[in-house]
Amino acid sequence: MDAATILHADLDAFYASVEQMLDPALRGKPIAVGGGVVLAASYEAKAFGVRGGMPGRRARELCPQLLFVGGHFSEYQRLGDAAIAILGDYTPLVERISIDEAFADVAGTAHLFGAPIDIAQTIRRRVREEIGLPISVGVARTKHLAKIGSQVAKPDGLVLIDPAHELEFLHDLPVELMWGVGPVTNAKLAEAGIRTIGQLAEMPGQSLQRLIGQAAGQRLAALAWNRDPRVIETHRRARSAGAQSALGRKPFSEHVFRPTLRLLADRIGSRLRNKSLSGRTITVRVRFADLRAVTRSITLPAAVAATTILAEVAEDLVCGVRQDYPREGTISLLAISVSHLAPAAGLQLEFGLGLADEPRRPGAKTGAARWQADRAMDAVRGRFGWEAIGYGSVVLEAPRAVPDAFRELAEKEL
Repeated sequence: MDAATILHADLDAFYASVEQMLDPALRGKPIAVGGGVVLAASYEAKAFGVRGGMPGRRARELCPQLLFVGGHFSEYQRLGDAAIAILGDYTPLVERISIDEAFADVAGTAHLFGAPIDIAQTIRRRVREEIGLPISVGVARTKHLAKIGSQVAKPDGLVLIDPAHELEFLHDLPVELMWGVGPVTNAKLAEAGIRTIGQLAEMPGQSLQRLIGQAAGQRLAALAWNRDPRVIETHRRARSAGAQSALGRKPFSEHVFRPTLRLLADRIGSRLRNKSLSGRTITVRVRFADLRAVTRSITLPAAVAATTILAEVAEDLVCGVRQDYPREGTISLLAISVSHLAPAAGLQLEFGLGLADEPRRPGAKTGAARWQADRAMDAVRGRFGWEAIGYGSVVLEAPRAVPDAFRELAEKEL
């Protein structure tokens, strides 16, 4: 049996912890980063039920003494980079998966720095002493188990999962700790009486797949038995680009979702073009007031990265959701992602044939004009900043509950 050499390091309540570090007067108090929407909450606030993505009004109802802070986004970037860099001092095999968490495989560096548990302890001490932030670390034989270990270790802890007792550790834990079990999947499992990972592991495969889908069922069944062959990817290739907007509780109407989708498309399109990528599959996610979510996707004949095309396709998909769910009058979140990414080739112009989808074909006359407008806007933003120019529907109508700087951090992977 392989040794437990994979570390998952996760900074605790990162954004809120940074604010408490920068302002000692906030330490020990319930705080939230944000305003109209809670972007992040301290552990003191979480004790009252305050969570990220929650409307600010609801957060204040749960915790009247809650203190809102605006956020120091450049500090989040700087401190997150500094913390992850410490892992790189002990192994070249580091896979960063967000601004505040990363995997590391220390199998080949024990002769230099000691056993994995010793390396984890050193990393935690250095992050605390050099950066001033708490960090939790899970040490295990697989990536999935290491990530669960860091969750169990929170706040500010360390957990080593002995390879000889992995399933004993894993099967008593709540199923929502599994990677990929969100609120919707968790609710479906709870309705079926599945509340622990052990219960999920014993569920017949066909029954699980009927409940949550074939792909998700197969993946979760394997993870429930700690079958996870994934290795550390030091240079992860982006598989998709996405952005989302937490809305609180808004009417499921065009005047709400149209400008929001255009803002998200603007973010995604600019990032794709900056990386010289385009994608063929566009997916939207609509979350209703009760946290149930619906996704819709379409694969286009040609890869796109133009903001207007992304926005129009996303709007069509959301309109389809509204038509399919006419009784849902309130939404709480909208998201767009673009997948099947590939390097953007030179624009292949097409003859105008009067086809209905020509405005959404990159090489058609309208599609090419949209691309040129985007590139001109990218050039202005590259020189004068993001706020220097924008689409009217985005600048004038889109919600601004979540600061742009926070969006950029949250979307950093691509």
